[in-house]
Amino acid sequence: MEQEDSRHAYFMKQALLMGERALETGETPVGCVLVHENQIVGSGMNDTNRSMNGTRHAEFVAIKEMLRTHPRSLLRSTDLYVTVEPCVMCASALRQYQIQAVYFGCRNERFGGTGSILSLHSDFSIDPPYPVYGGLFSKEAIMLLRRFYIQENEKAPKPRPKKNRELNTRFDDVESYSLTA
Repeated sequence: MEQEDSRHAYFMKQALLMGERALETGETPVGCVLVHENQIVGSGMNDTNRSMNGTRHAEFVAIKEMLRTHPRSLLRSTDLYVTVEPCVMCASALRQYQIQAVYFGCRNERFGGTGSILSLHSDFSIDPPYPVYGGLFSKEAIMLLRRFYIQENEKAPKPRPKKNRELNTRFDDVESYSLTA
């Protein structure tokens, strides 16, 4: 079990690195990696601001990268590690691609598609369900988001001044939970 935990930790840290890259480029800091047989076969970070395309979420970017060199059927035996719970759009796509499993950092309380808002991963009326495990490095994933949301965003339709905001580093207001299905 300890070896399995260290494997999950390694791949989630790779997803967090992608989230850091997204933050450095002014994107919402969501990063992910696709893992097949302990090898990263695709990685992605949000690209919605730069591309001006609302569908360029980290999961879609990683899948596109993977499909350049691997068949679609490989996704059935591939795990996704992502810093934030997949949104409804991504959770639905993952279901259609028949992803093997999803591991995520923090919950997506506004748009979560794998438990927070909807549970698209487990509805038996459509494509086969996939298991979801949340809570891997959740504090680190939350801090990435907090660091992003205190920044000024000149590209926003109605930019809001944030000069006096301070980074909240406390976690007493954050729900704590462990890696569970």
